[in-house]
Amino acid sequence: TLAGAMVDARPYRVDYPYGCTEQTLSRFLPTVMTQKVLKDMGVDLKALKDKKVNLNAQEIGDDVERAKQWQRYDRNPVFDEEEVARMAKEGLKRLYDMQCSDGGWGWFSGSGEHSWPHTTAHVVHGLQIAQAAGLDVSSEVLNDGLEWLKRHQAEETRRIRDEKARDHKRQADAMDAFAFMILAQADRVNEEMLGYLYRDRVDLPVYAKAMFGIGLDVLKRIEQRDMIVRNIDQFLVTDKENQTAYLNLGNEGYWWYWYGSEYEAQAYYLKLLSRTDPKGEKASGLVKYLLNNRKHATYWKSTRDTAVCVEAMAEYIKASGEDKPDMTLEVVLDGKKLKEVRITPDNLFGFDNKLVLFGDAVEPGAHKLELRRKGTGPLYSNVYLTYFSLEDRITKAGLEIKVDRKVYKLVPEDKTVNAQGAQGQVVSQKVEKYTRVPLADGAVLKSGDLVEVELRLESKNDYEYLIFEDYKAAGFEAVEVRSGYNGNDLGAYVEFRDERVAFFTRALARGNHSVSYRLRAEIPGKFSALPARGFAMYAPELKANSDEFKVGVED
Repeated sequence: TLAGAMVDARPYRVDYPYGCTEQTLSRFLPTVMTQKVLKDMGVDLKALKDKKVNLNAQEIGDDVERAKQWQRYDRNPVFDEEEVARMAKEGLKRLYDMQCSDGGWGWFSGSGEHSWPHTTAHVVHGLQIAQAAGLDVSSEVLNDGLEWLKRHQAEETRRIRDEKARDHKRQADAMDAFAFMILAQADRVNEEMLGYLYRDRVDLPVYAKAMFGIGLDVLKRIEQRDMIVRNIDQFLVTDKENQTAYLNLGNEGYWWYWYGSEYEAQAYYLKLLSRTDPKGEKASGLVKYLLNNRKHATYWKSTRDTAVCVEAMAEYIKASGEDKPDMTLEVVLDGKKLKEVRITPDNLFGFDNKLVLFGDAVEPGAHKLELRRKGTGPLYSNVYLTYFSLEDRITKAGLEIKVDRKVYKLVPEDKTVNAQGAQGQVVSQKVEKYTRVPLADGAVLKSGDLVEVELRLESKNDYEYLIFEDYKAAGFEAVEVRSGYNGNDLGAYVEFRDERVAFFTRALARGNHSVSYRLRAEIPGKFSALPARGFAMYAPELKANSDEFKVGVED
């Protein structure tokens, strides 16, 4: 259940050391939402402390060790109803005290602070959610905030309408979409601003498009809402191989603005899909992408985006039907039932969720594995195989990361360039230049030939602390022998060892990358270069390997 992700993110926000307006809201509101989801599901909050079921099916390894990692925080108030009520009461009071005299909010409070549109919108939206979650929110404070946003919206509408005004702006922007969504949810609709936003929808950041779409859904403007969804879908990248989906924001020019936050944009699109297509592949793909991109498997990049992701997951859980699990699951191999388990809110975090087949239980040949569900609720599953191989040629494998090794023979070219001589004259100067000739598996080289090995890397997500090791074929030696930072394309620290070359990269962004180094063929013979491999230093389940490569060397 995704409720586990909401629970795991809680200690990070509780213990955050600062108390600006956003962090004050993020400290208590996601806890309230999480607890409400769990109570609506009928989960025993006290029993949840001892949870044993893994949230992310892609995490493998020892269950006992995993459980220790889950419980590494000394406290998580989501299990204590009285503590949550106290936190909510204190948080609301602090927000009331931080409200400016004009009804808006600034980043902090006190003399010299004044209201800002985004901060005000963020707090008002939070108060709306708190009220919907059952908290006793001051109607006066909330109304004053809404009126501030309404005045702001009216002023922005004037600026767009009045083309001769000195403060004229050409089109509606992201902040206009945020304010529109909030005011629409409070039944305060500015039709003129709606028209400007729809007219300028193509130029809105993806994040703001999702906000505008939610506002249109609230107002039952279905045709316009569906157009916004289609506009957003142009940015959607679907990866069927690992069942994820994400928005390619193209926000290189504005990533530092609030509407450039990648994970908040993904979360707001999930909120929109929870209204329009909660059981579709796009929504579930976004959920898995968000789960796979948490830092330390518990939170995202900041208090704000973590709170927004929790908010989106709370809405998705309810819309998708995950809040009412009631199913019987059968695991069937080749027509024979091997396991049956009942899953309800009572045992959701503690049922026996694993079946392991050892050795001879997995016979040679093809097999058919079935997961049969009777009842309601989603099923998260993973199947993996661990084995020792005696095959002569090991083939490449990988999912979240992939490694593809290419080997080239470097053929010298006769290349000269014009350079400046000692007296300023033009002189012809030879330079080192090579043509890369691809080598097929089993190729034969001459002793002394120069070879370049290129590792082409593909990453499904943004990862940290990875190692890529290329195992050299015997008979080859690296041209460069000094380890350290050598200016390679990954910016990686390199170690040149007798049998391999290792690249240590601090961060690997989602997408395609490459890194290369050079070898020289020395000793004659027929050799095998074992597969290059990549893995995460602190999450070794994340791994991949290339094909094995066979090569010969002659005198």
